[in-house]
Amino acid sequence: MTKIYHIYIMSSISGVLYVGVTNNLVRRVWQHKMKLTEGFTKKYNCFKLVYFEEYQDINEAIAREKQLKRWGRLKKENLINKINPKWRDLLEEPNVGR
Repeated sequence: MTKIYHIYIMSSISGVLYVGVTNNLVRRVWQHKMKLTEGFTKKYNCFKLVYFEEYQDINEAIAREKQLKRWGRLKKENLINKINPKWRDLLEEPNVGR
């Protein structure tokens, strides 16, 4: 069975962005929403999944995560706007990350 990895972007109501990588998107986003882990997303209330990409190779996923973390805010916003112009919480969409 092929393992799936995701890079993802979480947003707060005020627009703070967080980029991460995981092997279980639904579980990880839920952890952010429930504020189960100390750190950036808990401190800045990043609870809305606004973007994600899927990978089969963990090294590719990590490389992409690092790339996105180096990007400025405007470039991240443009990426999000291409697939999610209304910045909906994608975890609430059918079949996301499942």
